[in-house]
Amino acid sequence: MAAASDAPALVGVGSERDLPLVELAAQEAAAFGHPLQLIHTFDWGAAFAAESVAGTHDAAAELLDRAVKVAREVEETLTVGHEIAEGSRVQPLIRRSETAFLVAVGDSGMSTRQPGCALPADTPAVQLVTQAGCPVLVARREPPTKGPVLVGVDGSADSRQALKWAFDCAVRRTGRLVAVRVVERGYDDTPAILADTVAEIGGPEPGVPVECHTIRGAPGDVLVEQSRSAQLVVVAARGQQPGRGMIGATCQTLLYHSPTPTVVVRGVPPAESP
Repeated sequence: MAAASDAPALVGVGSERDLPLVELAAQEAAAFGHPLQLIHTFDWGAAFAAESVAGTHDAAAELLDRAVKVAREVEETLTVGHEIAEGSRVQPLIRRSETAFLVAVGDSGMSTRQPGCALPADTPAVQLVTQAGCPVLVARREPPTKGPVLVGVDGSADSRQALKWAFDCAVRRTGRLVAVRVVERGYDDTPAILADTVAEIGGPEPGVPVECHTIRGAPGDVLVEQSRSAQLVVVAARGQQPGRGMIGATCQTLLYHSPTPTVVVRGVPPAESP
């Protein structure tokens, strides 16, 4: 990873519903050896409209205290910082992401929405995935399975970053890595293309069992289906689709529809061959 060793994993704590997110972020921070920083954003306008400004602030402090306990239950030696920041829930996380290792956010229930249901553009997960300066971990409401770490690889420089991140995640989980290249009609589906990329990034002794699968289909749909049996899915923010805005179509499909915690890799330098 390119982040400094003291770069924190950030997580926004808005309510008790975010405590499972704190636990997941603490697991990632502990596994990679980074501190955890809990941020509660405080809306002074809402506070002054409440019966007691002090009571509202005290409730925020109590929430952070509970969140710290949740994080320490994951790893008692984990360095955990916490603060109350003024402003919207997302902006402090976006600002801090430029020097962070990771930022974690809940998916606001998007993976359980009915097809065709509109998603607000100001949904925190969408804002962070499109604007953060570091990888973003999007948690889901249901706990993940015990399956492998899944990564989508399309051969682009961005997907090589995602593959490196996925290798590191699998090693720290002492689990399996499943690399999938999805090929649409008209593209070369030679399995060696994926195998060569995995060998370049993982090296001769990757440290974990690795499976490579080249599958024909629509990339987003295939990866969503594959993710159902994974404990974590890793994807590049854009891959080979720079003209689609801040995130590519495959990333967007996984973000909206995968039931599995998803790491969107962005803001890190290109992965280098060993």
